[in-house]
Amino acid sequence: MSQGPTDAIPRQYLVIDDHPLFCDALSMTLRTLQADSSVMAANSLHEGMMIIDDGANPDAILLDLNLPDVDGVDGLIRLRTRLPGTPVVVISSYDDDRIIASVLRAGAVGFIPKQSGRGELEEAFRRIWAGETYTPPTYQPAAPKENPEEDLVTSVERLSTLTPQQARILELVCEGKLNKQIAFDLSIAETTVKAHITAILRKLNVHSRTQAVLIAQKTQFSSILQTSPDLP
Repeated sequence: MSQGPTDAIPRQYLVIDDHPLFCDALSMTLRTLQADSSVMAANSLHEGMMIIDDGANPDAILLDLNLPDVDGVDGLIRLRTRLPGTPVVVISSYDDDRIIASVLRAGAVGFIPKQSGRGELEEAFRRIWAGETYTPPTYQPAAPKENPEEDLVTSVERLSTLTPQQARILELVCEGKLNKQIAFDLSIAETTVKAHITAILRKLNVHSRTQAVLIAQKTQFSSILQTSPDLP
């Protein structure tokens, strides 16, 4: 496939991956597509978020799912919430069809297996920057069923509606922190925390903090891989 216009290719990337050698190889690959591109690197989701909070506004984010401080597609959801207009490409060794389907539902513009060769990476990026949603050739979307597993789909969609502050508060709720502790951590009033939690429960269509935590947990790898057990 021919490459799109040069100005359609991102020039500034944020790579979030905890393997320095892979980050270096990925940076070299990206520069073959755009010689004047720049690459920022973070080895955890927290570090990536700090880079964004410090004012970075990347044209694209490349995200590994296997990070020390995040499990499943939660990191992708938080990035999409923080920078809703920035395309996120997932590059991961977790190439199970159910995980690929989940990251696409969560808003990723493509999924590239880490096992891909350099030529495959370049072609995948060209297709993504041309506006396609890239998945590996081996990916087989689940066939429609009479009773599809809507719980995971619904959880991902609802979590994606949270604001950055609400997503952060839900993260702290999942850690078991009380409203007073959350208020201290975020330097906001406890009444503000309560208002945000009320909004979170409404958006997630649940009635308690425990139910909200269960919704968040559905986006983790263990839960994703428990769905559709008949898939290969």
